[in-house]
Amino acid sequence: MQPIRRILVAVKNPVARTLPAVNKAAQIAKGLHAQLTLFHDIATPLYAEALQGRGIAISSLQREVQTSRREQLEKLAARIRKHGIDVDVAADWDYPPYEAIIRKAQRISADLLVVENHHGAGQGPSKHPARWLLAYTDWELLRTCPIPVLLVKNRRLYHRPRVLAAVDPSHAYAKPSNLDRQILRAGAQLVHALHGELHALHVFHPPLAMMPAMPDGPLVDMDAGYEEFEQVARRKLERQVDGFDVKRSHCHLVLGRPNEAIPRTAKQERSAIVAMGVVSRSGLKRFFIGNTAEFVMDAVTSDILVVKPADFQSRVPRAGRGVQILTTPILPG
Repeated sequence: MQPIRRILVAVKNPVARTLPAVNKAAQIAKGLHAQLTLFHDIATPLYAEALQGRGIAISSLQREVQTSRREQLEKLAARIRKHGIDVDVAADWDYPPYEAIIRKAQRISADLLVVENHHGAGQGPSKHPARWLLAYTDWELLRTCPIPVLLVKNRRLYHRPRVLAAVDPSHAYAKPSNLDRQILRAGAQLVHALHGELHALHVFHPPLAMMPAMPDGPLVDMDAGYEEFEQVARRKLERQVDGFDVKRSHCHLVLGRPNEAIPRTAKQERSAIVAMGVVSRSGLKRFFIGNTAEFVMDAVTSDILVVKPADFQSRVPRAGRGVQILTTPILPG
């Protein structure tokens, strides 16, 4: 992962009472001396018949709405600039929202995308009337965005946060060998920005024991086999974190399955951020988030930093779609 020099924040509602993604992105930007961009996508469709009946030109309405949204973003930016942070704003007509956000990230060469979680995990059920669409946008961003995505799941500001990097040095779950280093680099940058602690977690599962085929076969010392496997796993974890500021006491070797062990360890260690990688499922050309990652993202109450392999290519078209104009369907009868 390259150094974070520019951060894009996707602002769903510029006039919301609380904006945790904006606040936390500002903390990171200040710590890294990075440039911050507040972006709002205007994806509301316009109905041609309604505009024609009121004598309103589409271009005029576009400019009016766009200007209003930029002014709202500017009010947020003005407060952030008081802390010495370089901030600019943008509001564009484009759809669907996840594509618009990724296109903006690519246009400004952003190194990190910060978005607010809309699943409601850890915050109670969402009351937003289109919460299913917002959750869909979250998943599509995580699935298709080529740069790291910080999914903000709670409102508490960072205060010397613990960043838990979930790595798999044994590659038991088919992760590319270089992805663990990218996860650690991403976590280390946030730790540096926020004066936190970097922890590393390796969830391992010993192979099933082989019992003797014959009743009078040689006995197998199961405990000795497990201890040897655990020692090998620990050495792999220590080699993986070599070169990063991870104390021995911050290396967590946990027996179990990732979908259970990661949320449990994050809670036990009071981690503010869990950094993890996601890969495409074998045999599929499109990128999918695996079952383990999906479960962890729902179960973990801390923020989640999602990192993809370095060779990941987004299939989102570069050209924006502009305003979406719909016609009212003619109903029978």
